Amino acid sequence: MRNGARLYTIDPRRTGSAEWSDSWLGIDVGSDIALANAMGREILAAGLENRAFIARATTGFEAYRKGVEKYTLDHAAKITGVPAEAIRELAHSYARADRAEICWTLGITEHHNAVDNVLAIINLALLTGHVGRYGSGLNPLRGQNNVQGGGDMGAIPNKLPGGVDVEDDAGRARCQQAWGGAAIPPKRGWHLSQMFEAMGRGELRTVYVIGENPAQSEADCAHTMHLLENLDHLVVQDIFLTKTAEYAHVVLPAAASWCESDGTVTSSERRVQRVRKALDPPGGARDDIAILCDLAGRLGRPWGSPTSEQVWDELRGLSSWHKGMSYRRLEERGGIPWPCPDEGHAGSPFLHARLWKDPVEGAPAPFSAVEFEPPVDELTEEYPIRLTTGRRLDSFNTGVQTAGYASPLRRGESLDLSPEDLERYGLGDGERVRVVSRRGSVETPVRLDAGLRPGLAFMTLHFQDDVATNLLTIDATDPKSGTAEFKATAIRIERLNGARAAGPKKSAAGARRGAAAGTGAAVGARRGASGARGTTGASSAKRALRASATRARAGVRGR
Repeated sequence: MRNGARLYTIDPRRTGSAEWSDSWLGIDVGSDIALANAMGREILAAGLENRAFIARATTGFEAYRKGVEKYTLDHAAKITGVPAEAIRELAHSYARADRAEICWTLGITEHHNAVDNVLAIINLALLTGHVGRYGSGLNPLRGQNNVQGGGDMGAIPNKLPGGVDVEDDAGRARCQQAWGGAAIPPKRGWHLSQMFEAMGRGELRTVYVIGENPAQSEADCAHTMHLLENLDHLVVQDIFLTKTAEYAHVVLPAAASWCESDGTVTSSERRVQRVRKALDPPGGARDDIAILCDLAGRLGRPWGSPTSEQVWDELRGLSSWHKGMSYRRLEERGGIPWPCPDEGHAGSPFLHARLWKDPVEGAPAPFSAVEFEPPVDELTEEYPIRLTTGRRLDSFNTGVQTAGYASPLRRGESLDLSPEDLERYGLGDGERVRVVSRRGSVETPVRLDAGLRPGLAFMTLHFQDDVATNLLTIDATDPKSGTAEFKATAIRIERLNGARAAGPKKSAAGARRGAAAGTGAAVGARRGASGARGTTGASSAKRALRASATRARAGVRGR
């Protein structure tokens, strides 16, 4: 930014990033596809598409062109709440830029149509050729450290290490040979949401949870906790006694990977770096590798006692992405971005350069025509306020690694409202209210947030023991990714004396548009403008409670 780059922020809230932006587009929650499609249509109408790149490196362009035709600037403005001129300016600026990058976070992916949201963004990069070149591309920013690394290791239902699909016979055979010959099912497994659906059907009765706290991180968590407490056998391996661990039949206290174990971590830019052990874990807690290897031995599959480097070298033998990344090279170079196919390779600073080769190497990149769908949890007169959830800078998702420690940046949970809504509902800053959705209710103080627009409220998941925000959220999941729509919940506010907070009556259509009010004035504001030695039962997991007996419990390595 200091070197002259322009920053556009698309966010329902006027965040700190928006304050730094050349332009803030205050979009209505859940209308991202309409905005992206309107940008695409405007780029085409102005003749700013990269025709040579489209012809050589993509497929499906004509279907995409037809699909975005109805998303005029005025039509998109009605759906998104963003002024037509602001959409036009962003479309032209993005298309005309020599280099341009789109970054996104959970505001795009925690929706019932998460994959379609991402595809709409990818379409813009293909339309303009802003992909496969240094300084241009698509960058999903990870919410927690090593999320990228977990996926790269195969911790997703349809992949083996190094991005190999489980339906790839050759790749599956390599893994089977390396892992002792046991057959790997040639079909994708369940993702997290499907696992809970299977629990509800009675098909999944035993669960092993490592570093995740679904009892508090899943949407509609009352239903989640009911499913967990009715399992035949639940094992939790974690560094703290999480809420999920309280339901466990067996708790396996684990070492903290960032300081009590050796290994690697992978950043959002695919850069693999070494992690070195600095401390011994407290008594009873053990390295994840040691726990898993001991468990394998007790199941009749002796894996021995491999070091983290030996485990890493096994991975290098299976993943072409990591083949050239020895511990020695990772230490010498301070990290290497994959793919790194051999020890003479420096790593890859960006992906998809193959799309610029003539002829294109591999398959062309497909356009995907996608349609806007509003959030599932509809705004009505009974539930007129749109609640969106997110994180604050100083806290992990549900607070298990942070809520038990003091921070000058941290405060407790609150229902953040715009100044207009505080006045409209006759509420004082700090007043406790009941927040009610179609699934449950919580009590929390309200807080004034000048970065919110009328009709929009904000809460976090950081203090689930005090305010269980996920009692409110809807378990409407994307069928393609399994992600729930954490970002769009319909709520109402009630005073604790039982009376509903007074507010203006509006039609259902008016309620749906409530979050759009006031968006126009802030759009285009310039920078600076005002505007395994397991222990049975939770009671024996001493390691999990070593920092504080009252530590808030929450998701450690998962959501």
